[in-house]
Amino acid sequence: MKLGQVLYRHMLNKQSYAFARQAGATHLVVHLTDYFASQHSGNPIGNQPTGDLAGWGYASKTEEIWSVDMLRSLKRDINAAGLELEALENLNPAFWYDILLDGPQRDAQVENVKTLIRNMGDVGIPILGYYFSLAGVCCRTTGPFARGGAVSVGMDGPDQTPIPLGMVWNMVYDDHAPQGNLPPTTHEQLWDRLQRFLLDVLPVAEKHGVTLAAHPDDPPLATLRSTPRLIYAPDRYQRLLELAPSANNQLEFCVGTIAEMADTTDVCSVVDHYSAQGKIAYVHLRNVHGKAPHYHETFIDDGDVNMINVLRTLHRNGFEGVLIPDHTPKIDCDAPWHAGMAFALGYMKAMLDVIKSETPTPITPAPMGEKKL
Repeated sequence: MKLGQVLYRHMLNKQSYAFARQAGATHLVVHLTDYFASQHSGNPIGNQPTGDLAGWGYASKTEEIWSVDMLRSLKRDINAAGLELEALENLNPAFWYDILLDGPQRDAQVENVKTLIRNMGDVGIPILGYYFSLAGVCCRTTGPFARGGAVSVGMDGPDQTPIPLGMVWNMVYDDHAPQGNLPPTTHEQLWDRLQRFLLDVLPVAEKHGVTLAAHPDDPPLATLRSTPRLIYAPDRYQRLLELAPSANNQLEFCVGTIAEMADTTDVCSVVDHYSAQGKIAYVHLRNVHGKAPHYHETFIDDGDVNMINVLRTLHRNGFEGVLIPDHTPKIDCDAPWHAGMAFALGYMKAMLDVIKSETPTPITPAPMGEKKL
């Protein structure tokens, strides 16, 4: 297993790369969608993207699909800092809003996603993380929820306020949309949209050596903002894998979100189920107290999940991918986000060192296991 760090678009610079390397990371997972470009007051830049019912701000409709030249330059700078670029995480909603909504631009947007996958393959970026959702990551609160009053995020009840037209995935893609709300969508309609998307793009991903990695719903509820959600329980991940069987159809496995799921009684058994199939592309490692719709994110050593047992399970099943602290509480100091991340990375590195010293050579996972939850 390899230690990675997550960086948002405004952090893609030499100083951030140096921080990641000095903290022990060898790989990066990068967000190229700029969640903070609008400088929305409810979505401050010094934390993970949060926001209110207005979302994270505007998705740039003028931004072109990330080109070979752009990606090659990014990868070159990251490599020069002694790091590897493991994944791009999330698509700009402006790239694929009609894929999510089944709108008139769907087919053209599918072709654009195929172009991005080809570009990633040409540059040698092996994973595209994505999150197939209408509401996106939303309806969370921020407060002094973590140890010692550290600022963290959580959820204190669901919100079913409808999503206005021109908004999807918690960002506004059309600020000139007419008045009104998104039309009703059923769970099965959304599953059908996801399957069509995967069947369209996976052949390109297979040809160009790019793995698609799906994030679960965060917060994991069956509906949010009056829209259906798909991966809100552990077994829903299995349905996603079976929609489009492929070695390149895998999971962006978020341990914190799995722990938040009401149906999760044992996080390690869920980790075992999917890692034994060899279907985890990379891992988000964070801890929480509670279950959706009432939970708070915690420091990595201070939540409901026994993190070293999670890593032992991954190691036993032959997982050799990247682990990142997707987000963490902020520590009170002059650099709160960096301090929180440094603590998480140090704790993760120590756990990895312990596991390497105590366990034998792991087994090789089967590519498509039949084990059921």
